[in-house]
Amino acid sequence: MLLEAERLKKQFTPVDYYYPSHTRNHLERELDNLLCEPLEPNHKELIAFQKRIIKYRDHVFTFLYHPDVPPDNNGSERAIRNVKVKQKISGQFKVFNADENFAILRSIIDTAIKNGQKVLPALNVIADHKSY
Repeated sequence: MLLEAERLKKQFTPVDYYYPSHTRNHLERELDNLLCEPLEPNHKELIAFQKRIIKYRDHVFTFLYHPDVPPDNNGSERAIRNVKVKQKISGQFKVFNADENFAILRSIIDTAIKNGQKVLPALNVIADHKSY
């Protein structure tokens, strides 16, 4: 079902997001039917997963209503990869607030790259605003 939703997103034109879609409605009904299925009590993890999906039901297909929302979180996972690599290599940040500074700089760099901007000029703009 989620793969079908991802395929549908690839087919959507910018206008399709804002008008009713038979296929999108079908996917939502299919999800609702799955969430109504009773589960065996000995499948505790599956029951917990079902409860989480029910709780966040309105957000499952957000990417089918907004063109800028990706169907996965790969971008977020890539964004935190640099922090994990830094942590694995050095084991820690040695200076107080270094982790926060690293995260801020990585965020600026990743945002610049994502928006097709050159990194050094983007950092210079931030530095010019931060200097006192």
